[in-house]
Amino acid sequence: MRPGRGPQVIKRPEGWSAGGAAPWVNLDDTAPTISDIALALNRHIPLDVNRPEVPVPNRTSAVLVPLYEASEGATVVLTRRSPDLSSHGHEVSFPGGGHDPADDDHWATALREAQEEIGLDPTMPRLIGELDRWMTVGSGSWIHPYVAELSSPPDLVPDPAEVELILRVPLSALLGDGVFAEERWPIDGTLRTVTFFELDGDTVWGATAAMLRQLLCLGLGVEDLQQ
Repeated sequence: MRPGRGPQVIKRPEGWSAGGAAPWVNLDDTAPTISDIALALNRHIPLDVNRPEVPVPNRTSAVLVPLYEASEGATVVLTRRSPDLSSHGHEVSFPGGGHDPADDDHWATALREAQEEIGLDPTMPRLIGELDRWMTVGSGSWIHPYVAELSSPPDLVPDPAEVELILRVPLSALLGDGVFAEERWPIDGTLRTVTFFELDGDTVWGATAAMLRQLLCLGLGVEDLQQ
C-alpha cells in the first residue's frame, strides 16, 4: 500500500485495488505547452457531473488551474490546504472554493478564491478553457475547473488560515517515472477510478489529480478511456 506523501491522511476503502498505467505511458516525457493545452481546450466541451444517483448540491464551487511558462516549461500552481480547515486538511488542491451568490459566475468565484487564498491578482489570469465538472469523493462537492494562463511567474502569498504551502509544479514533473498511479475504489456500489500523482513531499489525489490527468491528456492529445 502507498501511504501517501506529506502530512495528509488518505483513507482507502476496503476492497480497493491497483489500477492501470498512465494514459500517456507510450509517449515520451515531453510535457505539453500552454499553447498545446489552450488549443485542446478550445475544442473541448466540458461535461457535467455524470452521477444521476446523486442530487445536485445546493452550493457548487469553482477552482482555478493557473499555468505559466517557466524555465522548466509549463508550470501549474497548487496549494496544500491548512490543517486547521474543517475538511481536507493538508490535501493538495487548486485554489478555489464555494460559489457565493454575490459572484457573477463560477469564473468570478475562482478568481476571488485565488486572490483570497494565494494573493493572485485577479486581473492576471487569462481564461483559456474549462475542464469537465468533477465531484469530490469525500464531500460530494461539484467543482467547476477553469484553466488560466498567467503572463509571468506570479508573486504569491498564502493565507495561512486556508493554505499551508503553495506548490509550483512543472507539468514535466507529473510525467516522470513512478509519479502517476491509479487505483480502483468501491464507492456507492461501483468501482471508481482514483488517480494519484506522487510528488516530492506531497501526494495529489482525488478530484485534483483527476483534473490534472485530464489537463495532461488534452494537452498531449491522448484519449483517456478511464475518464
